[in-house]
Amino acid sequence: MTQQAQPEGRLRRIRSRVRLPRTRRGQRRAFQVTVLACVLALLPATWLNAAVASRIRTVEDVPAAPVAVVFGAGLWDGEPSPYLAHRLDAAARLYERGTVRALLVTGDNSRADYDEPDAMRRYLVAHGVPTDRIVSDFAGFDTWDSCARAHRVFGVDRAVLVSQGFHIRRALALCGAAGVDAYGVGVDDRHDVTWYYGGTREVFAAAKAAAEAAVRPDPRFLGPKEDGVAVALR
Repeated sequence: MTQQAQPEGRLRRIRSRVRLPRTRRGQRRAFQVTVLACVLALLPATWLNAAVASRIRTVEDVPAAPVAVVFGAGLWDGEPSPYLAHRLDAAARLYERGTVRALLVTGDNSRADYDEPDAMRRYLVAHGVPTDRIVSDFAGFDTWDSCARAHRVFGVDRAVLVSQGFHIRRALALCGAAGVDAYGVGVDDRHDVTWYYGGTREVFAAAKAAAEAAVRPDPRFLGPKEDGVAVALR
């Protein structure tokens, strides 16, 4: 058998296994199954939007809270990515306005050469936030971990969450499930490829978020309670 004949044979076998329905009834049923699958896939995202829509505000009108929780969004050469910098800018404005009295920066520090919280702290200090008002969570590996640790490790019961608009709904839903009464500031950004990628990713992440909100698992690393937020609020 020639090399060309081999893939053609495999293609014929695949076609013989995947057969589209030929009858009108079969086609109608296939369409109904496809629609049902799409609806089920979008249910978690619909739940997120409905559950927290009234809690999304701007820097100017968000209710005051003791703490702002700022979620990590990646580093470029050890410094905050543009998206993360915009979150930190919003958090600095919240502090400057007196809306919050302390900032909890939560991000990934799972390896020695990648430290989101310290980079976030440096940026905030450079933009006028006193270092003793900034608390670092080095084990905020994902949104659920950040929310669960904010409540269980740092004792945060009420907060303003800061993230991009495409992520803030999931953050609000998960922090609510973790025990944090929160409003969210959805930072606007240029709607570039990263923005649309983030929005698309949120559709799929919503299913994971719904499961986490229902099960409420321990974060990847829980650790002992810390008094950093209580000290920063004195």
